[in-house]
Amino acid sequence: MLLIKSGTAAAMALTAGIGLGAAGPAQAATPLDRFHHQTITWRSCATGPGDQMGRQMDAAGARCATVLVPMDYRRPQGRTLSIALSRIKATDSSRRRGVLLLNPGGPGGAGLSMPLLGKEMPAVAARYDLVGMDPRFVGRSTPISCRWQTDTFLRSAGPDRRAFDEGVRLAEQLAAGCAEGNLQTLPYATTRNTARDMDVIRAALGERKLSYLGYSYGTYLGATYLQMFGSRADRVVLDSAVDPRVYGPRMFSRAAPAMDAALRRWASWAASHDDKYGLGGTRDAVLTTVEKINRHPVQIGGYRVDAHVVPYWLFARLYSDDPQSYAVLAEEARALSRGGETPPPASLQEFLDGLFTGSGEASDRAGTAILCGDRAVPRDPATYYRDIQRHRAAEPLFGPLARNITPCAFWPVKPLEAPTRIGNDVPALIVGAAGDPATPYPGQQAMHRALTGSRMITLNDAFRHGAYLAAGNACVDTKVTSYLVDGALPGKDVTCDRPAV
Repeated sequence: MLLIKSGTAAAMALTAGIGLGAAGPAQAATPLDRFHHQTITWRSCATGPGDQMGRQMDAAGARCATVLVPMDYRRPQGRTLSIALSRIKATDSSRRRGVLLLNPGGPGGAGLSMPLLGKEMPAVAARYDLVGMDPRFVGRSTPISCRWQTDTFLRSAGPDRRAFDEGVRLAEQLAAGCAEGNLQTLPYATTRNTARDMDVIRAALGERKLSYLGYSYGTYLGATYLQMFGSRADRVVLDSAVDPRVYGPRMFSRAAPAMDAALRRWASWAASHDDKYGLGGTRDAVLTTVEKINRHPVQIGGYRVDAHVVPYWLFARLYSDDPQSYAVLAEEARALSRGGETPPPASLQEFLDGLFTGSGEASDRAGTAILCGDRAVPRDPATYYRDIQRHRAAEPLFGPLARNITPCAFWPVKPLEAPTRIGNDVPALIVGAAGDPATPYPGQQAMHRALTGSRMITLNDAFRHGAYLAAGNACVDTKVTSYLVDGALPGKDVTCDRPAV
């Protein structure tokens, strides 16, 4: 998933007082002092011989640790949570600038392995300690355990009211699966609390300021940090920015046109490779094949792939527009178009196993709690069905996915704080692809407008989610790296073109 706030009087007092950073020598002690000044003990990242990620981190020179934070920042003397951190120190200690905290998105994405990106940006790794974090309730941090047999709540509503009602029942079941055993912790799974955790980490690391690189939902987390702790921010890069006005459980509700544009781009590619995949010799012919897959359920790999599944499968496969990713989608589409007569490709089997059994990474389990904790949504299923029906003619394939009901409609607790209103002039660099199917370009521009001190780099003619270090574009990579290393924002917004293939 996002690939994605909260204001009572007590909360406003929090951001004005104890929600802020460490007390200096001349300042009065605050309830957060014990967190800001805690001792961090660094150790091996591998937790045992079977921990492949940990061993990879250790081989790269990383060290791991945990930091304690309050579960409820209004009551910092109460229960604490453990936040898992990793760090690879700056390779040029004589020119070290500080800490660069990395976030992969989600919400619910684990970031502990993110410092491994250093090999892709050596000039940045020379100047910063690269720090990864599993946000609260994610990965190796204190977890939320939801009883799900799927790795995501995302499904299409399908073609009619009967199919929509099936989705309503699933959403209600998933909400109940997260409620069991978690009612005391769910209220504190929020982006605002994660931003507060980030500032505790900054202080515990002994840093006056924090630099940040966040992708997808990580852009909203970064913008929230700028809103709450802007004076503590150094150099901030937000890649594939979420629209701050619509972020929340319905953040995909405006994304169907962008999803459709990305699908059309892939269909043109598939048509040019019809001799290999046999999906159709023109873009429209390929799209007709896709429509048939969506209309006619297929039994494949032990699962029923129907109109609930197909739009999400397409969306998940359209996050990248590189030829290798396009080929994977084409191979899977070919298998589905043959009606399950042959075994599915390994990539499709893995996708279906995760969707129907929960055997995948399942970041949505914690991520859903954050979405629901950040923003309340309508609780009447009819609201969602009417919205889908109003847009079905214009958005026949992806509208029922983007506008569908979520478990947040049945969430057992209400948000403790109002959504964060993003609007400040703290400097930041926003970067993204013009054809992003997950965080559409108009929403990226909305983030740019809300952060009036920002500049924006647009990767033109790109239908993908993730630009810096992900798209292989020298223009984007050079300009973002230059900002992180030298600190100068571009004098104006920049457009980078993709080289002709």
